[in-house]
Amino acid sequence: MHRKSLLILLLALAGVSTAACSPVYVLRAGLEEVRILSRRTPIEEMIEDPATDAETRRKLELVLQARTFAAEVLGLNAGESYTTYSWIDRDTLAMVLSAARKDRFEALTWWFPIVGRVPYKGFWTLDDAREAAERLERRGYDTYIRPTTAFSTLGWFNDPLLSTVLRYDDVNLVATVIHELTHNTIFIPGHVAFNESFASFVGDRGATEFFCAIEGPEGERCRYATAAWADNIVFGEYLSELVADLEALYARTDLDRDQIIAARDSVFERARARFAESYRPRLQTPGFANIAATPVNNAHLIAWRLYYDRLDIFEELYQRFQGDLPSAIAAVVRAAEAAGSDPYATVAAITP
Repeated sequence: MHRKSLLILLLALAGVSTAACSPVYVLRAGLEEVRILSRRTPIEEMIEDPATDAETRRKLELVLQARTFAAEVLGLNAGESYTTYSWIDRDTLAMVLSAARKDRFEALTWWFPIVGRVPYKGFWTLDDAREAAERLERRGYDTYIRPTTAFSTLGWFNDPLLSTVLRYDDVNLVATVIHELTHNTIFIPGHVAFNESFASFVGDRGATEFFCAIEGPEGERCRYATAAWADNIVFGEYLSELVADLEALYARTDLDRDQIIAARDSVFERARARFAESYRPRLQTPGFANIAATPVNNAHLIAWRLYYDRLDIFEELYQRFQGDLPSAIAAVVRAAEAAGSDPYATVAAITP
């Protein structure tokens, strides 16, 4: 599965403390952001520095090219984001905890200013995330912990490129930069799945157009980016089918909670078989190769679906605009910002 970034706003720098987050948590968030911002070095300086190794220089140049493409071709609000680089002294930026009820698709959410309710919470050590997960599991929740290597402050600050992201391959590096700049451009409070799936579309489609413009349709990175985006749509279909099967189970009134939880194991087993038989043959890249062997629960599915929810709606819109990605992006931004409770339905109704 392709690595996806976490959308987080580090609250302390906004001077906000809430009942949902303890003062200690807010302080730690602020200290982490201060540490990141204090280490910013202009990417141009690093490129010109003879001490910078050739591969790092090449990737830094790629990042600047990607942000220029995002701003000048795709029309995204780049600001000064990704013009600087920050080194962090660990392999991942944070650990992200998601939790959900076992007998229905009901995520546990945390409330933050600006972003509203989100179905995840970040921790800066694995031990802290595990302790929080264990407390929730004792309360009967499914939990899922995953690493994240990037973040967005939604344009409030000039986000730097983190050392964790620079380890990505070229396609995922460019897709991540464009994904995060999409968050700078549009963010609808209370609609995390829409925000993330739209950013996934823009990031992945944007990376495809970026590399195909550089090296032509037969270029290795162009072909890989194209295949990776197609795989994301296939995986989104698989998730939708699995979720629909589980929702049918959770809606049954002839079973009590314990019976529903016991019955879902057979739903997961059928889904694994269906993935191996019907979905894996359609995949073109190794990104989802281990999905059938990965244990899942409601928390996993809700977290994954944030980034793959109804990607086909955006792809269909792209096709209606005859492959004009900048126009499709602009149309979504206009429509979604004026939408009511369902931005997906608003986007689906867009006509060029």
